[in-house]
Amino acid sequence: MVQDVHGGNIVEGTYAGERGPLFRLAVVTALLSVVTLGIYRFWAKTRIRRYIWSSVSGGRDAFEYTGTGMEKLLGFLVAIVVLAVYLGIVQMILFYFGLTLFTEPQTPEQMLMQMAAIYITVLAVVPLIFFAQYRARRYKLARTRWRGVRFGMEKGGWGYALRAMGHWVLTLLTLGILLPRQTFRLEKYMTDRSWYGNAQFHQQGRWTGLYPAARHLFLAIAILLGGELVAVIADSAVLAGTVAVVGSVWFMIGIVSYRVNAFRYLTANKFLDGGIGFEAQPETVNVVSTVLLGGLMVGVLSALIFGGLGLAVVAVMAPASMMGEGAVFLGGLVVAGLYILALAVSGSLVLVWIIQPVIDHVAGTFIVHNAQGLNTIRQRAHDSGADAEGFADALDVGGAI
Repeated sequence: MVQDVHGGNIVEGTYAGERGPLFRLAVVTALLSVVTLGIYRFWAKTRIRRYIWSSVSGGRDAFEYTGTGMEKLLGFLVAIVVLAVYLGIVQMILFYFGLTLFTEPQTPEQMLMQMAAIYITVLAVVPLIFFAQYRARRYKLARTRWRGVRFGMEKGGWGYALRAMGHWVLTLLTLGILLPRQTFRLEKYMTDRSWYGNAQFHQQGRWTGLYPAARHLFLAIAILLGGELVAVIADSAVLAGTVAVVGSVWFMIGIVSYRVNAFRYLTANKFLDGGIGFEAQPETVNVVSTVLLGGLMVGVLSALIFGGLGLAVVAVMAPASMMGEGAVFLGGLVVAGLYILALAVSGSLVLVWIIQPVIDHVAGTFIVHNAQGLNTIRQRAHDSGADAEGFADALDVGGAI
């Protein structure tokens, strides 16, 4: 428990990670993932999470990540088998109705049928995507400890998937007007099933309270729709292009602004064990500038890296082409290795110039109120971790750092 200068019982968040160590860790683990044909990536993500988790502290207590690469690999293999069987059944049903993805269409009717099969297959995967997002969050909570006490989350992946699909349909049908309702309801579903030790989280507040957070997003949509309509009426290609650029940039900024301000509102209305409250005050300007400037830095450095790679290709392959096929083959291996190294470095730059600074900023604004209540919380039973993010890794969703 930490006492603030005003005498209240609070715990303040801090982040102690540094660019250099994280960059070296990211590059090394990325290279090991490539050398092992992707197998090591489960251990790579585990090592990076351990570094980031241990760099985040609440008061004097750092977080711990206890997940392992092996359980993530096994979860991934199980998920692959389940997905293969599931999609195989879907294809058998489509074939029964005369729809298939695997034949060359000979007529316009067959082309339409094949397109229908593609859309049905994609839609069939959507429930699994939402299911994977819930299970990924559940796994990360189950493998996180603070002050020696485990977090946890109840089962509810399919319930979340059904609700997510329904909310997305409503959001799309209303052109985004009900996005705050979707955000609040889905977060409440997950929060109300989350635990810290034997204490349960609860999401309070109202979904209408998220509308101020979405003002820039709605304004961007209005610019895109209204501006393009005016451009069509005025028959002006210049106006249409200007509106498209301005609206698109504003839309991207609006997404970041919405996520930041929605996070602030939802955090302020979360409670643990009835009386422990939370506060986070990340600044939209800070996050947007970090994303934009960090993205610019990553872009410039990546351009230099791949520009140097191009010069290296010329330097290696030009002499090799005059020395025979064996030299060309060896030169190709050298170029492939350099290309993989460039990709590893570029991806690591995103982690240290964008992701880590955002985590640093958010963690530094986080406060736990009425922290004396934490002293009465007791340990919870070990959670098996479900599929260890296997579906999230297989579908490439929900398993981010």
